[in-house]
Amino acid sequence: MTNTRTRILGHACELFMHAGFGGFSMRCLARRVGVTAPALYRHFANREEVLFEVFQEAFDELFRRLTRALAGATPLERFEMAGDAYMDFALDHPRYFQMLHSFRQLAGLDRTPAKLRRRHAAIRQFWTDRVRECTEAGIFRPESHERIMLTLWSHAYGLLSLYTMRTMGEMPREVFRREYRASRRRILAGVGVEGIGAMLPAPEGGPGEEAEAGAAPEGRELPWHS
Repeated sequence: MTNTRTRILGHACELFMHAGFGGFSMRCLARRVGVTAPALYRHFANREEVLFEVFQEAFDELFRRLTRALAGATPLERFEMAGDAYMDFALDHPRYFQMLHSFRQLAGLDRTPAKLRRRHAAIRQFWTDRVRECTEAGIFRPESHERIMLTLWSHAYGLLSLYTMRTMGEMPREVFRREYRASRRRILAGVGVEGIGAMLPAPEGGPGEEAEAGAAPEGRELPWHS
């Protein structure tokens, strides 16, 4: 991809997050990029084509990261690795992370490429498979896969959104990663069978208060507010 197209897609991502599909226009995008509208049309035919490519890049990047988790040896290890991949995707590409959850704004368009819809469906199926295999292995409680997915996704998306939008204040990335994992342990304790805590990796921080899920270093409070 040329540098010009990369710049266009970066600005397109920002414009979409700011204005939504209804407020997205080639004229506005051209102003952000610093080119004329005709120059923009040399790269893309219309606003839909621009946005489709941005979404495709975002979906492909997330899918690449998630599928690496299939190298895990057990269902729970694959789930944990996928959860970390989702977290790192959000931290490395916060604009893509927020855009992906706006896909419904495009999904109803008649010309939405089949490839884009298939990638979206494949990511959903990936998570369904991770929940199903944990349930079948007796790790998660025997409840509806959809209900468990809703609980886990709400937690992950909510906490990552708070952080990427800086609602939680200036928390260092590594501190957040530790707190995110500790919070995920608490959620898994709710959807998992009795004793799931012993199956999970040991909390980061070693023995002592910091090893407790969600515990802040002694003498410090977590900066939940800006």
